[in-house]
Amino acid sequence: QVEVAESGGGSVQAGGSLRLSCVISKWDDTSSCMTWFRQGPGQAREGVAAIYIDGRTTYYADSVKGRFTISQDKAKNTMYLEMNDLQPEDTSIYYCAAGLGWLCLDASSALVSGQYNYWGQGTQVTVSP
Repeated sequence: QVEVAESGGGSVQAGGSLRLSCVISKWDDTSSCMTWFRQGPGQAREGVAAIYIDGRTTYYADSVKGRFTISQDKAKNTMYLEMNDLQPEDTSIYYCAAGLGWLCLDASSALVSGQYNYWGQGTQVTVSP
């Protein structure tokens, strides 16, 4: 079994920063690609950033490039999303997901939610003007 759990959400003013964490119970062939998704009220789920188990292959949505950084610490079984210069448009529930490694071959698969096997419960990020 693979379980993931997010933490680190909160409320900040525009321009502020947060770091989200996702603890994964096990890295194996079914969880080699890990991705942060977000979903705001009435909005479709959006892929934010993805990272492959090698720790070097990463993908970002255009809306967060230059502001967000994804990383992982395998020794701590943890994936991170460093979010800087947060804007009200970033207000969403942020979810951690893990899936098969092939998802991380291309941004068009890594940042689409339909094929992921494991999901956390989400953590709320609220950015005020």
